[in-house]
Amino acid sequence: MPESPAELRRLHVPIHLRWGDLDAFNHVNNTSMLKLLEEARVRAFWRPGGGEHAPATAVLDSGIDAGVLTLVARQEIEYLAPVPYQRHPLEVQMWFGKLGGSSIEVCYEVFNDPSAAERVLYARSTAVIVLVNAASGRPTRITPEMRSAWEPYLGPSIAYAHR
Repeated sequence: MPESPAELRRLHVPIHLRWGDLDAFNHVNNTSMLKLLEEARVRAFWRPGGGEHAPATAVLDSGIDAGVLTLVARQEIEYLAPVPYQRHPLEVQMWFGKLGGSSIEVCYEVFNDPSAAERVLYARSTAVIVLVNAASGRPTRITPEMRSAWEPYLGPSIAYAHR
């Protein structure tokens, strides 16, 4: 299935499930989903250190250094289907809905494995990330280098069903 123009501006991050991500109803627990989204975000934002392996999808060189913290100011998830345990990784597609002065709106869609016979969109999510100076605790501006690295991945923000 060819990608839509919007999907071409997305990062595609494979995330494996762990058995412990399941709850008593045999699907991924809502708190585990937040951890899976966090894992995808970390893989996309941070370049690996020496000797570390990075998935091919970790294409952003954000320029975030040790003096800057990334704090989640807000997170929303809309669950569209239960996520069953599967051996193939989930595909987390990520893009930016907005780039503010010191904040970033990260958008996610969580799918089953791209090679599956039928594609399933399990969840959509938005996280607002604020860049903060580690020493002062105050918000810090997105640098021109960050903005130029992230702008190719700008796309429409998620419109949730309840709004």
